[in-house]
Amino acid sequence: MPLWQLAQEAGPFVRLAGVSGAAAVVLGAMGAHRTFPEPETKEDLRKIFDTANRFHFLHTLALVTVPLCKRPMIAGAFFITGMALFCGTCYYHAFTGDRCFRRLTPIGGSCLILGWVAMVL
Repeated sequence: MPLWQLAQEAGPFVRLAGVSGAAAVVLGAMGAHRTFPEPETKEDLRKIFDTANRFHFLHTLALVTVPLCKRPMIAGAFFITGMALFCGTCYYHAFTGDRCFRRLTPIGGSCLILGWVAMVL
């Protein structure tokens, strides 16, 4: 069976990875050409943005491989949730300077870890 057929049978994860990768590129370009708010130093917000963008790209690549694991729905759900909570809250903080959602960031990081563990099980 060709690899593309295997990926299609395992769910929507390869397509979601395509959307996520495109979003990571768009957000990366926005962050590269953006002026960050002043409440914190611009370098701190730039660092937060760079971390979010790097994790977004890395976990998008992981999402592409999810159809190859034994339980793709579990691993994929953890990766998608983790990217939304970890990367999303970091992007929001970097772009606005508002820390109101930062309490969700560690939950997102935990979901990313669980996504990797789910690929092993």
